[in-house]
Amino acid sequence: MGLAFIPLYIRYLGIEAYGLVGLFSAMQVWLGLLDIGLTPALGREMARFTGGGHSPQSIRILLRSVEVTAGSLLLLIMAIGFIASDWVAHHWLQVRNIPINAVTQILSIMVLVVALRFFEGIYRSCMVGLQQQVTLNVAGSVLATLRWAGSAFVVAWVSPTAQAFVVWQGASSLIAIGVYATLTYRLIPAGRSRAYFSWAAMRSLSGFASGMFVISILVLLLTQVDKLILSSLLQMSDYGYYMLASTVAGGLYTLISPISQAYYPHLCELREMQDEKAMIEAFHKGAQLTSVIGGTAAIIVSVFSDELLRFWVQDSVVTQAVAPLLSILALGNLLNSIMWMPYQAQLAHGWTSLSVRTNTVGVLIVIPAILLLTPKFGSIGAAWVWVGLNMGYFLISAYFLFQRIMPTEKWRWYIQDVLFPLVPATCVAIALSKVLHFGPNRWAQLGILLFASCLTVLVSGLCAQRVRSAALQFLLPFFRIKTGPRP
Repeated sequence: MGLAFIPLYIRYLGIEAYGLVGLFSAMQVWLGLLDIGLTPALGREMARFTGGGHSPQSIRILLRSVEVTAGSLLLLIMAIGFIASDWVAHHWLQVRNIPINAVTQILSIMVLVVALRFFEGIYRSCMVGLQQQVTLNVAGSVLATLRWAGSAFVVAWVSPTAQAFVVWQGASSLIAIGVYATLTYRLIPAGRSRAYFSWAAMRSLSGFASGMFVISILVLLLTQVDKLILSSLLQMSDYGYYMLASTVAGGLYTLISPISQAYYPHLCELREMQDEKAMIEAFHKGAQLTSVIGGTAAIIVSVFSDELLRFWVQDSVVTQAVAPLLSILALGNLLNSIMWMPYQAQLAHGWTSLSVRTNTVGVLIVIPAILLLTPKFGSIGAAWVWVGLNMGYFLISAYFLFQRIMPTEKWRWYIQDVLFPLVPATCVAIALSKVLHFGPNRWAQLGILLFASCLTVLVSGLCAQRVRSAALQFLLPFFRIKTGPRP
């Protein structure tokens, strides 16, 4: 839903106002730092609860303690944002066609919405940890429709302004908090007494949460610093093009996040039960599924970026400006997505120090590289920095990770989980891009894109042994012919 209405936002708001919408997305990520690692730590404890690591009473006390702490942080986020919005509007952003006072107002509203989204994340993390994927996804789908389709309706029929957009985002977040909180408390059995704030409960989170907090800071510096630096170096219209490419490339994570959400708490549960064999098998299944689903999608977006944007945006100027960026960023996200399952396995073992060290090195390299390459090559230079960073993770960080947690599985992961599914898929996508002809008819373009996507996914799935076996086990009963005595 967040991707579906982007062409409409650009049409009614303009590319400069859409740049502010992109900044809004970046703000959500940056200010999420203020949860100091509590949200992922709480999700991990919920997963341990499913494996017998908590009683209903203790997990409710832990949740209430995090709620109180998060409420205080929410007020801090709002205070910081309101104070800083005027300075950011006047001295950081390069806006030409929107009045500065309006930009200040938009930024102030954005801060409030970001604070509400932060609170949403607490309950979503709980539902992930409790392995209630279907309930979470049904609720998330309904709320996403309300949030993004509602925003499209508001800017198209009520007020084509960024102010109206963010106000609707805030209203939908209030509804989402109520829905997620209700669902979470219904999923946790009642305790012996009412839950209360406990310093002891908060201290039990401190070790893992502090590690996750440091990792979050470093990851945000690595994944969002390009957007922060470019918001000052580029005109807001050019920044809008970069944010459009980044948003589309980031949409690939919507295919990978459900896999991660399903497997991470399961890995935590197996780790709590000390079932190493089952944990390794689950890891490889998740890794192959990530390659087949997310990896092939990234390949299609990278190879067919021009055709995809021409079909979707229907604007030749936007397509010409965004397609090269999209191809590069999708390649970087492909490499990044491959590392998701190893990272989930690492966290399931409670090991955070490796990510702290590798991401620290990454920050020391990436920020100077962006500052050096962006003035010379523009946003293309920043996009290639992202590719180089993730190549380093794939080749270097993965080596140290497997040395400690699954030393016998490294080459199986590289060969069976990554190379076997992705190399044939890449060859098929490139070959199709050479032989398929995209005519002027929009629906014919869609048909060709769907054909290329389905064929690429099919080839990748057939080359991934665990995905192939699971798919056959699922499909064969539908084709099985029942036999028995004839009448």
